[in-house]
Amino acid sequence: MKKYFIIAAAMLAMASCGNKNKEAETVAEELPEVKLATVHSDVLPQTETYTAVVESDVKNNISPNVAYRIEKVLVDVGDRVKKGQVVVQLDASSLRQLKLQIDNQKLEFSRTEQLYNVGGASKTEYDNAKMQLDVLQTQYAQMSRNTQLYAPISGVVTARNYDNGDMYNGTPILTIEETSVVKIVTNISEIHYKDIKKGQAIDIELDAYPGEKFVGHVSIIHPSIDEATHTFPVEITISNQNQKVRPGMFARATVNFGSQEHVLIPDEALVKQIGAGDRYVYVYDAAKQTVTYNKVELGKHIGKTYEIFSGVKDGQQVVVAGQSRLANGKKVKVVK
Repeated sequence: MKKYFIIAAAMLAMASCGNKNKEAETVAEELPEVKLATVHSDVLPQTETYTAVVESDVKNNISPNVAYRIEKVLVDVGDRVKKGQVVVQLDASSLRQLKLQIDNQKLEFSRTEQLYNVGGASKTEYDNAKMQLDVLQTQYAQMSRNTQLYAPISGVVTARNYDNGDMYNGTPILTIEETSVVKIVTNISEIHYKDIKKGQAIDIELDAYPGEKFVGHVSIIHPSIDEATHTFPVEITISNQNQKVRPGMFARATVNFGSQEHVLIPDEALVKQIGAGDRYVYVYDAAKQTVTYNKVELGKHIGKTYEIFSGVKDGQQVVVAGQSRLANGKKVKVVK
């Protein structure tokens, strides 16, 4: 009887060991299989592209200082004008009336002067006649300047808002713009304030000229940061002697902020968190044969890789296939 009991116990022990081995095999079989890629860092140019609308470097609106009737507009849209050129003649009827008054006062002053010279008029009468003539001549000079409007700059007429005979109502009669130099103004993140320099060359692309490159230069870096947006305005000027670039064109300015060494990871390694815009990567720990779920900060997309600023280090291995069954700290089986 004792012999049979020993045999039975041995058989139970063997069965138990067999079950444990099978369980171990089952656990090994149930480990999620993953494929890995080793990531490396590279020195990458730090560039950003900004959109803006082309503006003229200088823009002047031409208006009188009082509500005159417009006698004649001497230029039209598209005309080039020179600084000091008469571009608008306003109604001169009041000026003509004032000229008649001046002619009459000249005769009166001449008569008074002759009488004064022979003692027929007092010094007060002489002074009054001269003062009245001076006042009328000063008014004429002022009105003459007001009835002829001049171009304050050399440039191109880009707007005409009245026809001959219209009454001026407050809207500028003409707009003149200097377009031999044009500019774009864009807002840049404060993190790059130290990286941008006055005179720095900027690559410009225009929708009007697909595939063609233009070069601008940083002309003004505004000294203050906008508290709401944490950006600062930068003006970029473009030489435009051939008048190819026009105000209103849509432009893209690519600014180079130098180079930095960052890790590049394959597109396949990225995992998007459900319900959020965050991106994660599973990083493999060879010693523990486990993965960690690391949040990454993305930079530019370069070919089939992403530049990242944090989350993965140079030389680490990341999961590029099999992420659907993974969790932070989970043990995995690596396959080729």
